[in-house]
Amino acid sequence: MSLTYCNVRFSQQPDRILYLSNTLLKQFKLTGKKRVQVKFGKEVATAAIRPLKRQGKHMYVSAGLKSLMRIPKSGGIYIHNSADDEIQIGPLIGVLTDSNTRSGILPFGTRTGYIKQLLKIGQNKAYFFAFTPRDINWQNETVYGYFLSPTGSWVRRTVPLPDVVYNRLPSRKAETTSSIAGLRERFVRKKIPFFNWSFFNKSDVYKLLDGDLEASRHLPESVINPTPEKIKEMLEKHQFVYYKPTAGSLGAGIYRLTYHPKRGYFVRYRKGPNNVLLRFSKFSSLMRMFRARHGSGLSRYIIQQGIRLVEIDGCPLDFRFHMHKNGRNEWVAAGIGAKKAGRGSVTTHIKNGGSLLTPEQALNRTFGDKAGEVLEQAKRSAVRLSEAIERNYPHTLGELGLDIGIDKDGEIWMFEANAKPGRSIFKHPALKSQGRASMEYILEHCLYLSRFRRRDA
Repeated sequence: MSLTYCNVRFSQQPDRILYLSNTLLKQFKLTGKKRVQVKFGKEVATAAIRPLKRQGKHMYVSAGLKSLMRIPKSGGIYIHNSADDEIQIGPLIGVLTDSNTRSGILPFGTRTGYIKQLLKIGQNKAYFFAFTPRDINWQNETVYGYFLSPTGSWVRRTVPLPDVVYNRLPSRKAETTSSIAGLRERFVRKKIPFFNWSFFNKSDVYKLLDGDLEASRHLPESVINPTPEKIKEMLEKHQFVYYKPTAGSLGAGIYRLTYHPKRGYFVRYRKGPNNVLLRFSKFSSLMRMFRARHGSGLSRYIIQQGIRLVEIDGCPLDFRFHMHKNGRNEWVAAGIGAKKAGRGSVTTHIKNGGSLLTPEQALNRTFGDKAGEVLEQAKRSAVRLSEAIERNYPHTLGELGLDIGIDKDGEIWMFEANAKPGRSIFKHPALKSQGRASMEYILEHCLYLSRFRRRDA
């Protein structure tokens, strides 16, 4: 395979002609050839080859070929040949997303800003666009996508099905519909890499890693849909546990249960803007409260061993590791945020009174001169955990959000893994550069999946 970055321009010729400079003709071993197969996304056409008298790496695409292939714009782009007499232009990368509230200026609602930033980063390295499920025409195998103009405004263009799809559909509910399930399967049948497949439920991750020796040492004891007897057993064994919904987010519906042999059972949870603390002298009274609040919904709960985390000012800390695949298909920690729980809060979520720190700020205050060593150990563990999840997951992954805890002995624990992590940690002024790096990793992994890898990657 030969891969290069070149300048693509358009000519007015109505025929299907590809004009290549001598440098490109030699690199792709096309000198003296009359015709070549041209690929763009999933579109393929045959074109005549003509030499172009220009120094450097230049390619001109005739108007007839541009129209047939639906190439949306000129400029710097990658081209490669993976077989004799074949040239692929691209990559064509689609970001799949949606929103209930849309407008011409904000086609993806509140997610528009993030999508725009992502597309800007990829503008000079790929044909990068965004689209919704409604924008796909499966019969014609095209997508009516949203591209960014040089001035940053939205431009709609019809392009072939892309080389790779980055899935940022925002709704768990939408992803469980038959139409979205069918959409994912259609991309796979057409051999179009599609990542990330869907949201995880909390129980998914524990099932995936059940029996994985590498990962299990970092997992608190967890039981899906526990019986009352199991809840009581776990409380007596660990003294405190977390009881939480398998499909919850942002800390909603989470309970922190504590058992004192002489004082009874204590329950902390969030109700609206307030933290609630209840005490029950009998376990049966505790379970009655849960049944009254959730009924049959308790079948979708999981119980998890509580870990004595490091603390600042009596408030526990945990860490969000935003993991990405890079251009070499390796897991890296693109961004790390430390979250300090609010006073009396069940979770460290900012919405529930938590605060955001850099990992260095948090660990310097808890481990002193050992902070750097603990952080490096946590990074290595996060990479191994990501590898374990990928090893046991049947679909393509490229991004994970790991909720990591560090106990007072420096041991690393993973509480949750998210397949579509939020980006709230990057709002911290000191983590903005990590937020940009996160988006660059997305582009790099798309280049890898579409086989448009840089030689130095």
